[in-house]
Amino acid sequence: MRAAPSGFDETSPIFSIAAAAELAGLHAQTLRQYDRLGLVEPARTAGNTRRYSMRDVGRLKQVQLLSSEGVSLEGIRRILAMSDENRELRARVRHLEAALADAVMQQHGRRVFAAGSAGITTLRAGARPSKPGSVVLWGPQPRG
Repeated sequence: MRAAPSGFDETSPIFSIAAAAELAGLHAQTLRQYDRLGLVEPARTAGNTRRYSMRDVGRLKQVQLLSSEGVSLEGIRRILAMSDENRELRARVRHLEAALADAVMQQHGRRVFAAGSAGITTLRAGARPSKPGSVVLWGPQPRG
């Protein structure tokens, strides 16, 4: 038995339209319609054949659920677009928080931090964190 090739994840386009339709519990023609409307945009092979990922299948299920709840296809398109934008913005915030934490760690004379549910914050020397349950980290000030 061969091991699965490395590099495969939920975004890998591996399912044919028939397989994706079966996994999502939909008809293949419905998947073609969703593709035309831009609700789900599968990858294409060199021969222009649709290939769906597990993320695409999850999105198809989400479209089906929203449709069964009476949301129009245009409403679904907007919901999915906002959901995608939200996911991208959350990733950007995580990136910026990490960059800020790195920048704060590089500043001289600011070596006391509190880490809690709101993230990492710098504390003045001798100050206590405002929220109970925060973890305080300290590092000695470098000698000039």
